[in-house]
Amino acid sequence: MEVTASARQIRVSPRKVGLVLDTVRGKKVSEALTILNFLPTPAARTVAKVVKSAASNAENNYQMAPARLKIVKAFADKGQTLRRYHANARGRASPYHRRFSHITIIVEEE
Repeated sequence: MEVTASARQIRVSPRKVGLVLDTVRGKKVSEALTILNFLPTPAARTVAKVVKSAASNAENNYQMAPARLKIVKAFADKGQTLRRYHANARGRASPYHRRFSHITIIVEEE
């Protein structure tokens, strides 16, 4: 049985979150949390919260053993994009995009 947890509208681009998710995909929950604890990126803290939430969902809602949980799927989808402008030379403005992402973690008992 698969148990899901997700975080929506996280203010980190999906590309940066995807790099963090690649390191924890397929690992046990306890091992993934120790890896995320030592990663220097700000996205790692958010991914760790989602992994803890998925483990808690499995333990409380489906009475699964937290020691036997494994991350089966982990992905980041595109969220909202805020379009903003920088002041540029000669009184011009140049656009930039603030990208948001939706993080989804799916765990399963081994």
